Formats: sequence, structure tokens, C-alpha cells
Amino acid sequence: MPDKVPFFTLFESFQAPRQLRLLLHDTAALGGVLNRTARTLELQLESGEPIPDAARSALQQMLAEQYDLRRVQLTFRDKSAPVKGAGEVLLGKEFKGRATPISELNLKMGAAIVEGRIFKFECFETRRPGVWRLSFNITDEHNSVTVRRSLGDKEAKQLAAALSDGAYLRLQGRLELSFDGRELQLNPLNIMRGHHEGRRDNAPEKRVELHLHTQMSSMDAITDVGSVVKQAADWGHPAIAITDHGTVQAFPKARDAGKGKIKILYGVEGYFVNNLDDRIAVHGPQDQPFSGEIVCFDIETTGLSVAHEAITEIGAVVLKDGQITERFQTFVDPQRRLTPENIGLTGITDAMLVGAPKLKDALTAFLDFVHGRPLAAHNAEFDIGFIRAGCRKTGLDFDPTYVDSLILAQNLLPELSKHKLDIVAEHLELPAFNHHRAADDAAMVGYMLIPFFDRMEREMNIHRLQEINGEMLKLRPMGGKSSRHPKHIIILAKNKLGLKHLYQLISASNLKYFRRVPIIPKTELMAHREGLIIGSACEAGELFRAVADHKDWVELKRIASFYDYLEIQPICNNMFMLRKGDVRSEEELRDFNRTIVRLGEELGKPVCATGDVHFQEPEDEVYRHILLASKKFPDADEPLPIYFKTTEEMLEEFSYLGEETARKVVIDDPRSIADRIEDIELLPPGRLFPPRLENSEQELHDMVWAKCHELYGDQPPQLIVDRLNVELKSILGKYDVVYMSAQKLVQRSLENGYLVGSRGSVGSSLVAYMSGITEVNSLPPHYRCPHCKNTEFVTDGSYGCGADMPDKICPVCGTKYVKDGFDIPFETFLGYGGGKVPDIDLNFSGEYQARAHQHAIEMFGKTQVFRAGTIGTLAEKTAFGMVKKYLEEKGETASNAELDRLTLGCVGVRRTTGQHPGGLVVVPDDMDVEDFTAVQHPADDANSDTVTTHFEYHCMEDNLLKLDMLGHDDPTMIKMLEDLTGVNARAIPLDDPDTMSIFTSSKVLGFENDEILGPTGAVAIPEFNTRFTRGMLMDTMPQDFNTLVRLSGFSHGTDVWLGNARELIVSGTASVLETVGCRDDIMLYLISMGLDPKMSFKIMEAVRKGKVKKKGFEEGWEEAMREHEVPDWYIGSLAKIGYLFPKAHAVAYVMMAFRIAWFKVHEPLAFYATFFSIRAKAFDAEYCCAGLDAVKRKIREIENNKDATDVEQNLLVTLEVCYEFYLRGFHFDTISIYDSDATHFKITENGLLPPFVTVRGLGETAALDTVEKRVGKTFISVEEFATTCNKLSKTHIEQLKALGAFAGMADTSQVSLF
Repeated sequence: MPDKVPFFTLFESFQAPRQLRLLLHDTAALGGVLNRTARTLELQLESGEPIPDAARSALQQMLAEQYDLRRVQLTFRDKSAPVKGAGEVLLGKEFKGRATPISELNLKMGAAIVEGRIFKFECFETRRPGVWRLSFNITDEHNSVTVRRSLGDKEAKQLAAALSDGAYLRLQGRLELSFDGRELQLNPLNIMRGHHEGRRDNAPEKRVELHLHTQMSSMDAITDVGSVVKQAADWGHPAIAITDHGTVQAFPKARDAGKGKIKILYGVEGYFVNNLDDRIAVHGPQDQPFSGEIVCFDIETTGLSVAHEAITEIGAVVLKDGQITERFQTFVDPQRRLTPENIGLTGITDAMLVGAPKLKDALTAFLDFVHGRPLAAHNAEFDIGFIRAGCRKTGLDFDPTYVDSLILAQNLLPELSKHKLDIVAEHLELPAFNHHRAADDAAMVGYMLIPFFDRMEREMNIHRLQEINGEMLKLRPMGGKSSRHPKHIIILAKNKLGLKHLYQLISASNLKYFRRVPIIPKTELMAHREGLIIGSACEAGELFRAVADHKDWVELKRIASFYDYLEIQPICNNMFMLRKGDVRSEEELRDFNRTIVRLGEELGKPVCATGDVHFQEPEDEVYRHILLASKKFPDADEPLPIYFKTTEEMLEEFSYLGEETARKVVIDDPRSIADRIEDIELLPPGRLFPPRLENSEQELHDMVWAKCHELYGDQPPQLIVDRLNVELKSILGKYDVVYMSAQKLVQRSLENGYLVGSRGSVGSSLVAYMSGITEVNSLPPHYRCPHCKNTEFVTDGSYGCGADMPDKICPVCGTKYVKDGFDIPFETFLGYGGGKVPDIDLNFSGEYQARAHQHAIEMFGKTQVFRAGTIGTLAEKTAFGMVKKYLEEKGETASNAELDRLTLGCVGVRRTTGQHPGGLVVVPDDMDVEDFTAVQHPADDANSDTVTTHFEYHCMEDNLLKLDMLGHDDPTMIKMLEDLTGVNARAIPLDDPDTMSIFTSSKVLGFENDEILGPTGAVAIPEFNTRFTRGMLMDTMPQDFNTLVRLSGFSHGTDVWLGNARELIVSGTASVLETVGCRDDIMLYLISMGLDPKMSFKIMEAVRKGKVKKKGFEEGWEEAMREHEVPDWYIGSLAKIGYLFPKAHAVAYVMMAFRIAWFKVHEPLAFYATFFSIRAKAFDAEYCCAGLDAVKRKIREIENNKDATDVEQNLLVTLEVCYEFYLRGFHFDTISIYDSDATHFKITENGLLPPFVTVRGLGETAALDTVEKRVGKTFISVEEFATTCNKLSKTHIEQLKALGAFAGMADTSQVSLF
């Protein structure tokens, strides 16, 4: 192709829409590749102006359709290549000048220009109205500095809209000290957009990276998978492989990042143990009985390297029919002086080698002695390797059959931890010998074979050499505990079957073969090899190790023949071998790669140059140094530039192979591997594979309509019929199993006396209500007659929920109406047309949760139910500690800005795995879990009985039934309250005025405006117990249930209350019910204002996920809202929101909270007994039972302690409830050794009797034991009690004494006679 070809010259027949033709008018092709077989086209283009992603995607699709191509990949480069907006002035005025490296900044400079990437960007209004604070860090990737400045309203809003983390800026400003005088910071006078051009891959034909690690390679790699996949696509690479160490947890994010842009090659770098043929005892085809003649031999050398060391002695004996018959010994001239170490080890001196035969003569004599007979040696590969190299060097033929007595010893004597020659000889009680002299060692090999052969004949019934290998595999299928360190291996999935086999290997490696790391045995790999492509991996791979160990060519070919492709890497990847002394020069490292290339040529296998990528950009290397230092690697700080390299960089790395070979290994062979791999669909989007429940569809249909008729009569209102028909159409035949499984679990819990709270948006579904899954009725507010079924709906918006409507009598029959309905649209649960997969989240009682899980397992089968897996990554706090320690160990310091940069570079790296506290994943019984994901034990705990999904559970929620069954205190409290009072909690009216009053005043509780608790009575009420939410109550003064629901939304959302709704309410701009509290509010309000329902739904979805806050409204949304007179304050409020709570969730929580609040008002002792028993885990009798004044003093003490511990903060919450308990005139009885319960408070006359667990440090087990052992006893002394209840420590007894539990009781049982 010429240098440049105009686009429409190259595609002369291409029919492009007019707008696209105008956009491409000056576009030219720079280079590309057309693969006729695969029907793919890759093209690099240059354009005069930026081409939007949408236009590029559309163009690719049109070209593919018109020219019948499977894939078109276009990479655009702007002619001028400027960064969009570079040079744009954002603050102040334009300036010029050279930027100063941040590490060179100092206060004496006064002013400076810096340039770099910004992070930790904030721009917020201070407490002074109209004064904003701009704050961010800027880095040149070598150091960082903090930038701070005060701004006016207009400037601040412009910068807040224009900037975000990752932007590149040029700043000119004054260097100042921070407020505390410890840090240098920059006060910017002028800000411009900076010019930053990332690395580009300008090669006309691009490579494919087949070996890349992401943050999921535990504490080893820091590559962000989404970022590196995007970079590969932008560079025009046709594919990229994901090959983390032992895990495939990055697959879902890689899929999402590559969708429609680049082919993802799914793979793993496994920990490989060759348990099949690397422990071969007999090499070669020659066969004979054990009684035949075998030459046992040994050599002494000047060192271990075949390439660099020399033989000094050869010794041999002949073993025949259990007897040593002939002997051979010769020294060999090594043509060098021996080192003191050689002499000390073998006893051979330079004097002994004077006049010794040259290598060829010595080898000729040895081979004459062997005379074609089989050989035997201990660790034979070493001895055979030197003999083979010597013969090759001197032109002698050498192709023996040989027996390795080391392998026999390892297999036959697994009880030994080591199998060195002298150790095995001592174990077998063989004669003493002169170890490390060839003749004596050779004889000892013969003496060792005698009992080995005898045992194999007796126990295994084998008698010939060629029968040995098969029996060895049976003996040690996994290599036993002395198995060698696992090697590395690359496994790529070729197709969907291969992906399943890959998952099965990951499962087996975690569940069956985990030994510090998840091991993949060769036998397991062979059983699952179909659909997989196997690569030889890095320097830790089996093949490279064999090359580095200078194994002979025959052995190298045998090893290499197993692999589908061979792998080589830049020599910089292996420079540590030079530092360690494993090799003598860089050229030797190049020779290793040349050897592998030669192997590939001889065997006809592709040889692929890979980067073993562990980080994306060269400057990211420091983050990996920090990770490795945290793992105590001594060479953590040594340079290892394993970043994602361009095609040009890789071609340069392998230029020593010659231009043609370099191109083949860098481009051609890796692309040929990628071409052999199909576009694999990881998981089908939006397609649920539910388990089977017999007759679930009909059962749900019948149950829903039966309940509907029970509540609303034989002719229910059309509004209800229409709603149910819409929902059932989306559910039946698709998600009915999801509903029925939840229904059965809820029903079983109710039968056991425990209410179940619904979470999430399941309460949006009327079908869920009618089937008993949730108590939340999502219909508009309405009256319902329980007698004649007459109904009246209120749809004018005057009431937000039925509970707030006034009481009313049915005009038809005179019965008091039931008030119901919370007005929640179904679309927030399943989307428009039922497009979303339902996610039913349930709160079971913490006491009942384990039984609920067991019921799920019984329902679907033990082999089909798995705990939902989670992935624990480095959090910012932990990473910060690692960075600090890393710098301290190096004796270095860094600015806070640089500490932040280094910390953020490490955040997100995988540390461990875990399990969701309540999540179960159910696989249909006609499929395997590996059709979706691998499985493992949590936290790599091989002793755990728990099996979790390997993928983080959110990745599969579209495809598998997930039962989210958390344990929660509220249902447990309701159960205890019902048991104590006999009151049915579900019958409690949600409009009880006394209960409602405590959310604004404590008067009904018997006190008002207390200095500790404030004006409300909401202490200890779920959802409203914290000081934050109690402050929210005072700001809003709620008078109805609907407002409480709105407040629950405020408290659970992100950026919903503070800086948003609160300011609107306090300023009088909007009322509580006009502001946005829950996600559903948006959709209902926008529809009421006349917006299209689907657009209203989309706006709601974007706002509630924080997408609008990050990227702004989609085109046309803001205009549509203004066109329908949506107020500016409302639009502005939506733009601030980071996350929104579903209304159904808020309703379910507030229903539970209101019921509990009712007991606080009307059954106070039952309430406090329940709260202290279930929620007050921090209750400490020493403080809590000491009376009102003592409790008040302790509260003040903790409040005034800035360094209060988490334990003290938890105690503070409990102390507030105790304080309120005392204010209401109640008291705590003294703990009774006869009457106190182990764990629960008992109601007494106007008070409570604390249980034993309220004694500090006295656990539940000891408390239960005490209650059991006191039965039927009367104690005459403290000593007798302590002896009987012997799980109580001396400290516990002293504490009980201090609390008055032994009042009037003698310390001992002894009686004084005087």
C-alpha cells in the first residue's frame, strides 16, 4: 500500500450516508491487514478531525455488511494529533514556559509552571456562601503536589463542570506552604488544558498479547483490565489475552471492556504439575528383565551447568542378577583448575587430574565399558546431560536407555522428605560409602536398585524395565507431598467447550489440588484438553526451565511437543537470572530464546513473543514494587519492565533474531493463535437459566389470583387486573421459578414464627405482594373493605401511601376500611417490558438464616447450590499503610499528594476471596456450574466445607438464580416482641398517632427536649436511631408515614440529603415530599409532569446509578424536562445524586421500624428487653446498670474523647438507650445467679433483669453452661458457685461479685469453729 490512500479511493464502491461522507472527506488509510480466511479487516486511518466512537462503530458495521466481513477494526489518528481542548484556558489567562519537574519544586522558587495528570479532584462550596474550594493533586508520574485555591461561585462551577480525575493540565501559580506548614502546595493563578499524548502503536500490522496479568493476579499485577483492553483496541490490536495467575476472575470486566471493539482471549496462567511424564523412571525403548545387566554410573563435575562446567570423573559398575560384577573408573581432564569448593566436595584435587584422559578419550572408554547396556544413575538427567553434551561436542554417538533411581526412590519411599543418594542409602541400611566420588556413588546406585527391583517384583508383579513407568504413575498420581514446585503454563479457551473445560480445571485446582496455590496436574489437563490451546509460559514454565537447565535436545523436543505453541519473552523479563548468577550474560538469555525458536521450527509449532504484562504503562512499575515489597521479596525494587508493549517495542526487543523471525514471533504466530480462537460469549446477556420447580408457573398464577380475589373480590378493579396481567406476562414462563422459590422460603419462615423483610425493589411487584413474598402493596393508595371487598383508589396524588389517609367507613356495608397501597411502579423492578432479571432480596431473622439456607439446599439439591463468591481487593486504607512502610524501609519520605498517588496505584488489586453473607447461587439441575463459572473455597481455605462461585456473584445475576438471604435483627426483634406481648406485629396500624409522634417529640415517652437525646423519641428505632438520622427528623418534622419513607431514602442514598435535599428543604425551595428521596419518585414525578414514561424511566435509571452525576444528562433529557416545566432546582438536584434507594426497600424498612416503634410506645419493657437482648451487643453491666447519672457521665466522657475506640462508639449507642430507659422511670435489677438468663433480658416489676452475657468478657458459651449447671441447686458460697459453673473465669466471678450478684453469700464453704 502507498504511504496514504484516500478512504473513498480505497473503498470506491462504499455507499456512506451524507453526514458520514462529510466526516470522512479527508480521511486516508495508512496501512492495514485483510485476512481473507477469517474475513477480517484491520485498518489504520488518518483523519483531519476527531471521529466520534459512535461514528467509528457505525462505519465498522457498514463496511462489514457491505463487504461481507466478520470483523472490521478501524483505528483513527488525527493529522495534527492534538489532545482535544489542549491549550484551552480554564482559569486566568494563557501562559507559556517550560514545566518544572514536580520533584524539583521548592518554596524559594516563588512561582512555577507544572504539567501533569490530576487526581482526587474536589470543588465544593465552603460554609461561607459563595466561596468555593478547589482542591486536587497533580502528578507528572514521578512526583505529585497538591493544588488548592479559593474561588467564586461562577469560576468554581465552570471548573467543576470542566474537570475530573484523569484530566491533563498546565498550571501556573505560587508555591506556598500548607495550612499546617508541613507541605508544599501550589496556588494556581492560571489553568490551561495540557497536551498529553499517550503511547501509540504505529506498526502497520499489529501484534496480539497472549500473556497478560490484571489486578486479579493476587498481589502481583496492577493492570486495570478495562483500561488495558481499551488501549489494545485503540491501538488496533485484533485481540488480547487475559491470563491471570490461577484465576479467571477478570473475565467479566474484560468482556464488558472489549464488547464490539476487540476479541478477548480467555485464559489463565496455571500452576502446572507434570504428574504424568516428567517423573519417568525409565527413559528409552530398550527392555530387559530386572536380572539383566545394567550399568550404574555417576560423574563428578566442576559445577552444575552443562554449558559451562566440565566432567572430572566417571565411575560405573555393572549390576547383574542382584550382584555387582564389573567396575569402571576414570578421571577426566577438565582443562581448568578446580575451585576450593570442588575439592572440598569431592576430594578430587588438581594433582589427581594431572595426565588424566581428555574428554573424548574418557567418554570413549566409558562407552566401550557400557557396550550398549541400559544405564542407571541417581538424578540421571544431570549425569546423562553431561555425558550427552560431551558426546555431542566430541562427535560420539550416545542414545541410551536409562533408569533414574531418584524417581524410583521418590515413588517407592514416599515416607522420606528428601531422596538424596546418601539419605536413601541410610534408609535402606546400605553399606557406608565415600559420597561424592563417582565410583562409590555408582556402586551405591546398584546396591539401591537391588531392593527396589525386589520390591517391585513382589508387590507389583512386574519384572521388566518397560513395565516400571506405568506402575510409578499409580503410586504417586499427584506427586505426593514432596512434589516439586509447580511450573507455569498458559491455557487459552479455543471455544465454548474449551471455556467450560477451563472452568473445570480452575474448580479442580481449587477444590482438589490446592497446595498453597491452585495446582493443575497434567493428568487433569489431559482429561480436559479438548477446546484448549496450551502455551509454554514464561521462565517459570516447564520448557524454559528445561532449556535453562541445558537439558539435551531429545528431552527438550519431548517437553515442547506437548504444547500448542511455545513462548519467548524479552530478555529484560529474565534479567533477574543474570543478577542471581543463573546465567553469565545477556547473550545467554538470548540463546535460550533462540533455542526455543529452533524447537518451534523443528516441531512445526508457533513461537509467540509475549510480554508477561503485569502493569500497563512503564511508569506504573513503582506500584508493583510496593506490592512485592509487602510480600517481603528481597528483589522487590529491582527493575522489571513488564508493561504492555507496542508492536514496535516488541519487534525491537527481538531484533536479534533477524527481521523475518522477529516479525514471525511478534506478529504472525501470536495472530495465528488468536485466529484459531472463536469469539466466545462468556455469559448470554439478560438470559436467565432458572432451576426447575415442578408446576411453578401454574402455582404462581393460581396463588396470585386467589389472593387477589381474597382481598379484592371476585370482580377486582380493572386497575388491579391490568397491573397483574402486565406483571404476569413478564414473569410467567420466564421468572416464575424465581418468585416461587422466594415464596416457599418466606412461607417456611412464617410457619416458624419469623417475619421476613423484603429488600431492594421486589416490593415494586404486585405479584410479589399477592404471592406473599413481600408485605409492600405497590398499588396506588386505596381503601379496601375486608367484608364486601369494595375499593376506593386515590390517584390524584393527594396521599403518598394508604397509611396516611384518614380512617373511613365502607359506604356499602358499613365496615371500617383497610388502608393500603404505597404507589410504586412495577418498572423499577423488571424494567419496561420485563427486560430486567428479577433480584429478590430477603431479610430473614439472624436466628433463622441458617435454616433458610438449608431449606434452599433441600429445594434445589446440594450439588446445585453454591455460596455467592466475593473478591476482596486492596482498599485505600490498606494500600496507604503498604506505601508508608515501603517508603520507610527505603528511608524515603513523600508529600501527601505523592502518598495519595502511590496509594491509588495499588488500590483494587486482589487480596483474597470470600463469600456473600447471605447470597446463594442456584444452578439448574440439567447444567453444570462450570457452564457459568468455576468454583472454589473462600479465602483459599482448603479445609473449608463451603464452596463459592469463582466469579463475583454480580457478574452472573442475569444468568443464574441468586437468593439473597441475609440475616437481620429486625425480624428477630419482632419475633421476641410478639412472644413477650402476644401482639401480632402485622396488625399494628401504620398510622398510630402516638407512635408517629416520637419521630418529632419524646413527649409520649414521658420526657421532652432532653440535653442528651434531643427532642425526638427515635432512639433505638431502626432506620432513625443514629444522630445523623435524628438530625434529619428535626430538619423535616415528619407527620406521616410517607415522609418517613422519603427520609429512609435520604439516609440510604449517596449525595441525596447533605448538599442536596436538605438545602432545598431548609431554604424553603421545596418541601420534603417534593424533593427526590427514592428512585421511584423521579419516574412518577416526571410522568406526572407529562414526560414520556420510557424517557422518565431512563432518566431515573441513569440518576440512581450515578451516571448523570459522572457524565451529565443524555442529549435531549434536560431540554425535555424544561419543556415540561420541571423546575431548575429539581434538575440540579438530579445531577448531584450518586445513588438512590428503591422506594419498595424504604417502605419495607420503615414498616418494620414503625412496628418496633409501636412497641416502644405501648409495650416499653418488652421493647427494651428485646433491644438489649438482640441489638445491644456492647451492653456492659458495669456501665449500663450503674444508674442514670453514671450512664450520663459515661456518655459525656465518650463524646468528649476524640480518640474514642470503635468499642466505645458502639457502647455509646447502647448507653443512649439505657439513658432513655432510666428517663422513663425503669431500672435494671441486680444480676441473679439463679434467675438471670444466659443471653436475654427478663421483664421484672418495672424493670429488667440482665443476662449473664452483660458481664464484660463473659461469652455466650460460658453463659449457657452456667444456666445449665445451676438447675436445681442452691449455693451456700461463691466458691461453690464457681466450682459448679466452672466455665466462668476468676475474673468473671470477681465482676459478678462487684455487680452484687453474690450479695449476702459467703466467699467459701468452710465453717469457722472459733
